[in-house]
Amino acid sequence: MFKKIKEKIENLYVVRNYKQMYKYVKPIWVRSLLAVLVTFPVGTMDAIIAWTLKPYMDVVMIEKNLASNWYIPILIIAFSFVQSALNYSTAYLNSWVGLKISNSIKMDLFKKLVRYEAAFFDKNTSGTIQFRFNNDVDSACSGLLNNLKLFTTRIFSSLSLIVVLFINSWKLAIVAIIVLLVALYPLTTIRKKIDDIMSKTVSTSAGVITFFIEAFSGNRIISSYNLYDYLTGKFNDALGTVFSLGMKMVQRTGILSPMMHFIISIGIAVIIWMGSYLIFNGDLTPGGFVSFITALLLLYQPIKSIGNDYNAMQLAMMAMERVFELLKVEPKIKNDPNAIKLDVIKKGIKYKNICFEYQKKHPVLSKINLDIKVGETVAFVGNSGGGKTTMVNLLPRFYEAKSGKILIDGIDITKLELDSLRDKIAIVFQDNFLFDGTIRDNIILGNANATQDQIDLAVRSACLDEFVASLDKGLDTKIGERGVLLSGGQKQRVAIARAFLKNAPIVILDEATSALDNKSEAVVQRAINNLMKDRTVLVIAHRLTTIRNADKIVVVDHGHIVEIGNHSELMKKKGAYYNLYNSGLSKPE
Repeated sequence: MFKKIKEKIENLYVVRNYKQMYKYVKPIWVRSLLAVLVTFPVGTMDAIIAWTLKPYMDVVMIEKNLASNWYIPILIIAFSFVQSALNYSTAYLNSWVGLKISNSIKMDLFKKLVRYEAAFFDKNTSGTIQFRFNNDVDSACSGLLNNLKLFTTRIFSSLSLIVVLFINSWKLAIVAIIVLLVALYPLTTIRKKIDDIMSKTVSTSAGVITFFIEAFSGNRIISSYNLYDYLTGKFNDALGTVFSLGMKMVQRTGILSPMMHFIISIGIAVIIWMGSYLIFNGDLTPGGFVSFITALLLLYQPIKSIGNDYNAMQLAMMAMERVFELLKVEPKIKNDPNAIKLDVIKKGIKYKNICFEYQKKHPVLSKINLDIKVGETVAFVGNSGGGKTTMVNLLPRFYEAKSGKILIDGIDITKLELDSLRDKIAIVFQDNFLFDGTIRDNIILGNANATQDQIDLAVRSACLDEFVASLDKGLDTKIGERGVLLSGGQKQRVAIARAFLKNAPIVILDEATSALDNKSEAVVQRAINNLMKDRTVLVIAHRLTTIRNADKIVVVDHGHIVEIGNHSELMKKKGAYYNLYNSGLSKPE
């Protein structure tokens, strides 16, 4: 029986959340405990003030004796001063503890975020990620700790005030507690009322954040296509949904505080009537009644507004539940328990019966078989959506194959340490992401311990040296968020320099020149040719200049490899490659 009771207690979301939070509280447990303990004297001060009114009222107001209790007003002032100082202390300690816990949780979430597989980012918007990984943590930590401070203070205050009530009149105290329990009963139903609304609110609020992010990132598209009215219309719809959900929340929970206020007012009226009767019969002194009423008002006053506070605490609890759900989720692509470190690639890469799909029952790749020897340059060509990029993305395990294997030197890549596998691969994308900072900051991502000579060599090899030399601050020039201050060709060359510095034996070029003009392409292509030397290269190609010199050209169509060979071999076949070539794959040099 005790085991079942324990299980039920552990299943309570309040207990579960605080139990999970203990991991973050443990390193700072001294200050955390102090923050809670300080609330004890803060809470009891109210009861002391209420209790001192009884002798003061009986002696001074009834017996007309000023001399014996002259010190009571001074004590009340002193207690109030101490209470104010303690209130400041508990506010400071709670803020310190809250920020520390919030930062620790955010750090753990960020560590998970950067390790999530590509599919996770395909399914979630930037707004959802920001809301759940950042906003939820702030809401949960500040909400839980502020409400913990509020509720512990009120618990200590309430218990001490109830003692004062019983000291003055046990009959009135029983009535007061019954009224209190009746007033608090509606709080037990609040969780069920807000569960479904809150989940919808989270989704919609994340969508609102996404609008702001897209307005920032897509400002040029918005301007060039005059999308102002279109986007403001969609944003207005999203705000309308948030408004509707907010009003539904008020409809379901807003009645709590007024209802509790009304119940408590009835209780106070009953107690005043009963108190008058007890004073008339001599069962209660006027001073005791004043002390009782003061304690009662101090007890009831927070209860009148506790509906709103409890509502806020429930929202904080739900935010914390969402945070801990994220913390439990493990990346689907991770190291095998017995993973092997990849040191040197001696033989090559082999795709063996690879099948893949982004969505169930919608195959993207079917029975892919391909051998790539060390030092070979392999170009992947085909119509858009045929599966070229997917084939290449499976090698660094951005995605996991549904079936089949990719082998490096005969070892399944799922059995290799993920970090060591990706250390051996350098990638230049069509649209390379550059971080806010300097050119140097972005280049040394390929090798944080690179010497200046190695950096200079990478810059020269990427044909970036002339551009860098023209800048006042050279490599230490700020490039803005996402490299906004650089041209497309300059971004590509920074990315190529980064790949040079990484010095990985496998290079993936994902249509690295497709978005460039002819002049920029020529410079970037020269840099790419330097990067390809003495490496195993996988090229997603669209230009003849890259395809023609490849050791192998793989023609991919609707998830199947339809042809393999070099340029001259495939041209002689007059098959799929021949048709692609003549339909615009080639471009005059």
